[in-house]
Amino acid sequence: MEALIAPVVPTAWQGAEVLYSFVHSRVAVLVRHWFEIGLTDGVLEHGARLELRLLEPQAHRGTESAAQRFVIDRPVWRADLFDRLDRPAGTFSAAHFHPRFDGDEPSDRVFKPEITADPWAWATAQLSDLDALAAAAGLPPDAFGDDARDVRDQAAAIVDTARALAPTACRSRDQCFRLTRDVAETVRIMVDNLADPALLDPADAKAWLDAANRGR
Repeated sequence: MEALIAPVVPTAWQGAEVLYSFVHSRVAVLVRHWFEIGLTDGVLEHGARLELRLLEPQAHRGTESAAQRFVIDRPVWRADLFDRLDRPAGTFSAAHFHPRFDGDEPSDRVFKPEITADPWAWATAQLSDLDALAAAAGLPPDAFGDDARDVRDQAAAIVDTARALAPTACRSRDQCFRLTRDVAETVRIMVDNLADPALLDPADAKAWLDAANRGR
């Protein structure tokens, strides 16, 4: 990775330093940078993750002026627009998506040439047709209601936010850690489940493992 050059991040509601959420009546689209270790080969991947989730309905609380509760829970669809760090940057050599979830667990990775060729156009097209995503995920046609139209109208803005968190916008290990330090425990689980621990350079995961250990 090259020297740190901070990306310019578009304006969006930011629930935490590393997570953007576009919340509608029934669905939310989460956008963030992600860091991953291949469990079978130890290869590092990173890039933009977009995840479509259903909101859990909440009863109104308090007066008409009271702040209301939002619970963004059930995952439906995920796109991981990733580079592998053992291949040229910007080639999106690990870009894939998960068309459905079994509870909290994603389905197997699906790779398509059009994702690698133009991940941003592909992601915009996906978010512009939530009815098709609902069908692929096994949800009823009205699962998203009017949100399907609203997300389509916001698709370009959502994808612009993801583009600012692309692998090419993250230029150093330290920057990647700052963007993903909240998933340090997840990285520890990845390291613990490596097929062969010798596949991973300990320095590549040290910042995350140190943070996970501090949190225990």
